[in-house]
Amino acid sequence: MSNNRLVRPRHGRIIAGVCLGIAERFNLSPGLVRVLAVLSFLLPGPQILVYIVLWFLMPSE
Repeated sequence: MSNNRLVRPRHGRIIAGVCLGIAERFNLSPGLVRVLAVLSFLLPGPQILVYIVLWFLMPSE
């Protein structure tokens, strides 16, 4: 399901649905977005903080 809004879907979530919402919004594979997110968490930087902020800012479907 591809839509124009960035939302966290209710079904198919693993943790908060942030990666699934990003994948659906940009028509990418959810698995690819999840792997990239986990790999980015291994690098230094604010990635986990950005994930948490998106968790609270992205509305649920």
